Amino acid sequence: MLSHRSIRLCRLCNRVIYNSSAGRGWRTRHDAPRRYCHRDAGDLHNNEKVQRFLLQVMEEYGHLGRKLQHARLGESERKELHRRQAELLPVASVFQSVRAALEELEEVVSFLHGKVGPREEDEQMAQLLKEEEAQISHRIKSLRKDLIQALVPSDPHDSSNVLLEVLSGRTTGGDICQQFSSEMFDLYQGYAGYKNWDFEVFNYTPAEYGGLHHAAVRIAGENVYRHLKHEGGTHRVQRIPEVGLSSRMQRIHTGTMTVVVLPQPLEFDVSIDPKDLRIDTFRSRGAGGQSVNTTDSAVRIVHLPTGTTAECQQSRSQLQNRETAMRVLRARLYQSIMGKETAQRHTARKQQVGTRSQSERIRTYNFSQDRVTDHRTGYVTRDIKEFMRGGEALDDLISNLLEHGDRETLLELVESSSILKGPESGAGFSD
Repeated sequence: MLSHRSIRLCRLCNRVIYNSSAGRGWRTRHDAPRRYCHRDAGDLHNNEKVQRFLLQVMEEYGHLGRKLQHARLGESERKELHRRQAELLPVASVFQSVRAALEELEEVVSFLHGKVGPREEDEQMAQLLKEEEAQISHRIKSLRKDLIQALVPSDPHDSSNVLLEVLSGRTTGGDICQQFSSEMFDLYQGYAGYKNWDFEVFNYTPAEYGGLHHAAVRIAGENVYRHLKHEGGTHRVQRIPEVGLSSRMQRIHTGTMTVVVLPQPLEFDVSIDPKDLRIDTFRSRGAGGQSVNTTDSAVRIVHLPTGTTAECQQSRSQLQNRETAMRVLRARLYQSIMGKETAQRHTARKQQVGTRSQSERIRTYNFSQDRVTDHRTGYVTRDIKEFMRGGEALDDLISNLLEHGDRETLLELVESSSILKGPESGAGFSD
């Protein structure tokens, strides 16, 4: 005699589970397809603390909706509640979409394992149901990523343009550092072209053998800071140099260079007293030519109260170089006058520069082994020449960094929330 069984879909990992009339409770059906289980890498939505935090957010959203229906609210209080409700709306919308998709998938799985028989018509129906199951599961995975993204608080500077600096390493590698700095400059110029961003050179100080001492550029476009903020830090190169004194030794050399990324908000005004500035002019440095070392066109501006310095020697015109140097100076000073929060961000430049030693590296470019490794996430990519073009390969690495950063930010937020509110019962999508 066949025992009666009920089946349903586990809301946490999409596995089919069943309940037998024998009273042994709900069990996992191991022969059912397992897709996007909570053990999949990066699948944060099944983290218990994330589930609890999500439930708290949805409870707050529901509470706000009920409270806004109260007629006795003051205007200021109603305005504040509407503001908070608007902040939570993206999370609530995606959450409802996930629940609807899960219910749809549960119906498909239930029909697939409960209604299909051995007949040919049933086999055709089963194939259609399996295809629909795969499509819905893929949609659920995408929606869950959107849900995690909606939970992560946005960086107010993500939409900002950036001031990006490339600096040759001080401590190791000699001319290999300068050559690598030049290649990194080309890398970000290529990436700006790939993303259709504007790339404006503020300063470019070349070195021998086609190398680069220092460069400063302004990159403007859509969400520039969001994509480039994780590029700041020490980058290490390992290769047999092709040019320069190091190339004569024909062995693998190691060098470093530093990338600095500072946000430039679209609108900011920094008041600078001319008395606080020292403006120096000098002859531009370079590889030679008619326009080099003939006039004092290069400009260096020092803000005396803070010691902040900016220089430019890109143009033959001293006036134009002065205007560009002032723009760089204003961008740097902006970091120090935005209050406590952005004052902490101002120290990011010093943290990114560090000592420029190999021990502080964030990424290694091994030309001999044709490999790029990001040490923060363990991400590895091959075909280093293609990577250095600054196209899709770099974009994939940056996307991985953004996902990793969002996960870390969300886990920190969830942890702080659990400390503040304490443990609460219930978690997940289940009612």
